[in-house]
Amino acid sequence: MDSVEKEFAVHEAVCAERYAAIEKAFVEGDKRMTRIEYLLYIVIGAVLLGPGFVGTMVNKLIGG
Repeated sequence: MDSVEKEFAVHEAVCAERYAAIEKAFVEGDKRMTRIEYLLYIVIGAVLLGPGFVGTMVNKLIGG
């Protein structure tokens, strides 16, 4: 195997590992953003409808 081919093979392996790590970070970030989105909806509801109403709805959703 030529030196350039060997270096390219190593480069491909390193890039594949980096790509996998980036994909994992995107998936984890998507989950985090979904939670933040739901919290923002609750805050918007509290501002528009009043904290008592939203508190009652959250308790019903949670089952409390």
